[in-house]
Amino acid sequence: MTPGSPAASGGGLIILATFLIGLMLSQMPLPYYLEWARPEWIAMILIYWVMALPHRVGMGMAFFLGLFLDVIKGSVLGLNALSLTIIAFLTLLLHQRLRMFPIVQQAMMVMVLVGINQLLFHWMQAFTGYTGESLIFLLPCLISGLLWPWLFVFLRGIRRLFRIR
Repeated sequence: MTPGSPAASGGGLIILATFLIGLMLSQMPLPYYLEWARPEWIAMILIYWVMALPHRVGMGMAFFLGLFLDVIKGSVLGLNALSLTIIAFLTLLLHQRLRMFPIVQQAMMVMVLVGINQLLFHWMQAFTGYTGESLIFLLPCLISGLLWPWLFVFLRGIRRLFRIR
């Protein structure tokens, strides 16, 4: 391991790179009929890193990611920040249990956490004047739960490859 390598610097750049990739995936254009099924990449990546490294990634990182996501998406400043901070807090509370769960049970918990994120975001948007007529806004939590096993294996592989602790 060389002194300038990402593993030697604690892997902070690798963690930031995964969040940047998640931000790009969250903004990738999709056909109109798939727009409501877009997985919550940032929330899933945040859940993974908080679960794996709770001493390094926490509510502060979630808040700044949410602010950045608000700026990118053009939503009311603070909506994503608050919902992601709450998700990070809940994950911090449950991280020891989540690590012990089998991957299918983790996927169910991720589906619940992303569902809470969606509900909070939708509820806060209702205060700002946006009202939805159906529960289709909860579809991303189902898609995120289905994608969780692959994302978990991918991010765990990255963490092990770069020896991020």
